[in-house]
Amino acid sequence: MSAAGSLAEYPEALMSPSRPPAGFDRRSLLKAAAGTGIALAGSVVALAAFPGVAAAYSWPSSLRSGSTGAAVTELQIRIAGWAADGPRQTYVAVDGDFGPGTEAALKRFQAANHLTANGIADADDFAALNALESSDGSTSHFEFSEFTSSDGTGFGGGKVGAATVKENVRRLMYKLEALRAKAGNRAITISSGFRSVAHNQAIGGASNSMHVYGTAADVYVSGLSTRQVYVLAEACGFSGLERYTLSDAHQHVDSRIEYAYGSQSWWWESGTVS
Repeated sequence: MSAAGSLAEYPEALMSPSRPPAGFDRRSLLKAAAGTGIALAGSVVALAAFPGVAAAYSWPSSLRSGSTGAAVTELQIRIAGWAADGPRQTYVAVDGDFGPGTEAALKRFQAANHLTANGIADADDFAALNALESSDGSTSHFEFSEFTSSDGTGFGGGKVGAATVKENVRRLMYKLEALRAKAGNRAITISSGFRSVAHNQAIGGASNSMHVYGTAADVYVSGLSTRQVYVLAEACGFSGLERYTLSDAHQHVDSRIEYAYGSQSWWWESGTVS
């Protein structure tokens, strides 16, 4: 099985782009759809057209190869999970410089969302990206509360400050959104996100675990084995993957190589699996 092949069944059904009723909440709709099997992968542009759904990022008119700056950085964060279309140790550099890696990832995002896959980000692409954003800065299918330390410390008590942890978690969410899409929009449950140093020690975690920085999550995907999740994660820019045979419940994913946190080498514990 290829990493983004038979499991990446992007549905063609679209929502009607009519105005939503009063009290409409995008996250509730998307999560309800996941629970009932309604296909919404192609509906992101329609959702973004609804006024007042979220405080969306303010993009420029377009971004393309050679563009630089804060908007490119934000684009890179949001398409980081589209780093590859198969098992490959690569990631999208979040450096504000629109180069070949960013262009290739953008093309994959565009193709997956039924947009023109030309590697140029414009209004339609920004609408799709904004449709993944929730008003509190989290994403459509994930909430910050799913990633807080289970000892009640929130995002505090880690090896970096709480604000940094929260930003790291936000970036992680976008990679998980890509993983979710490649898994056929199956629901993802977070069994462990950020851990305070104290909590990490209490459960026997590695002293320099990526969990204490907010750059890691233990996940399981509804209906998929850990091996299947591992294979999909190989195409999502994750540089840390725990050996999939270690757990029947979850697959560990992290972005260790992108951060100066002391783990600057690839760690795909089962190697490359396809």
